[in-house]
Amino acid sequence: MTTLHVLVDQVVAPVPGGIGRYAEELTRHLVMTAPDGCDVTAVVSAVGSDDVQRLRTLLPGLSGLQRLPLPRRELSLAWQGGIVGAIAKEMVHAPSVLAPLVKHDRFREPGRQTVVTVHDTVPWTHPETLTPRGVHFHRAMVKRAWKHADAVVVPTHAVAAALNEIHRFDDRLRVIGGAPSGRLQTPVDADLRAERLGLPERYVLAVGTLEPRKGLQYLIEAMAHPDAPADVPLVIAGPDGWGDVDVYSTAEHAGLSRDRVKVLGRIDDQDLAVAYDRASVFVFPSLAEGFGLPVIEAMSFGTPVIHSDDPAVSEVAADAGVTVVRDPRDSYPERIAQAVYQVVNDPLLAGHLAVAGPDRARMFDWNDSAMETWQLHADL
Repeated sequence: MTTLHVLVDQVVAPVPGGIGRYAEELTRHLVMTAPDGCDVTAVVSAVGSDDVQRLRTLLPGLSGLQRLPLPRRELSLAWQGGIVGAIAKEMVHAPSVLAPLVKHDRFREPGRQTVVTVHDTVPWTHPETLTPRGVHFHRAMVKRAWKHADAVVVPTHAVAAALNEIHRFDDRLRVIGGAPSGRLQTPVDADLRAERLGLPERYVLAVGTLEPRKGLQYLIEAMAHPDAPADVPLVIAGPDGWGDVDVYSTAEHAGLSRDRVKVLGRIDDQDLAVAYDRASVFVFPSLAEGFGLPVIEAMSFGTPVIHSDDPAVSEVAADAGVTVVRDPRDSYPERIAQAVYQVVNDPLLAGHLAVAGPDRARMFDWNDSAMETWQLHADL
């Protein structure tokens, strides 16, 4: 039996973010698509028993769940320094840069290989939007991947090109994207959930971790701009991140009245499905991404999408959304406001996007991503 060891630590991180969802969905589908004679063991840091049980619930069909001796922070420091332990001798798939990377020769040690996932190049292109510790860790781990990884997965060709400018990975790069979660389905009690969430009849929706890189301050300023539709409020869903992104303070400073902003915080998948499904338009103003999963999630519901011209997001959205140029940055809110007004007030445009979005979203499937991942390990 060949066992693929998948690192799932981000799934139970305090703020899982997009990488946490990616790790969860990919691992679940790696289990479902495992070839004959192959199985999947999940690997996690020294988390508590509640997190272990949660992982077992989220990831049915695992052949095992290996809990490492170090907590998350200590584990990342140890692996950054090349102290990796016995896990490095296995067939390892890391859905992030947290990986046991050391010098090895997979040809002399059959079955030993390490594949790392680099989701974006933000630590190099927009370091000011991350914590200094995060920038240092990601840069260090990508350098270790350049030295020791057998292959590197990236979610888009845009990231592949940008990453190759930083370190020449060349034929070690493999583009494997994400997809909407199968659990994002409109529930039967959608009306009750919408009432409980306090969703307006019409609204602009934004989804993402509340942190500077997501560009939410520009969207808030856009909604306060005279060119924005004055009768459509802004709804924001997502957990708190870092950087003290205070939605209501930002809104007050921008001149957007409090009754035109609603913050849902972190919500479960069924509530999120309702929020996506009922939105008049979904706006993704992010300054830098590697993929932009919420864009595809919104499109899967037929919700019209407006997004930034970040290369990775534009690659994922193709022509199924309205693109807004980020620079010059001081007029970015004005351009977002004009795009929102156009979509909200042009039924033909909104109808076109409602058809184009689901067609584009169907191009992304977790089963395909998992099978491509198995094929990558087989090719090694």
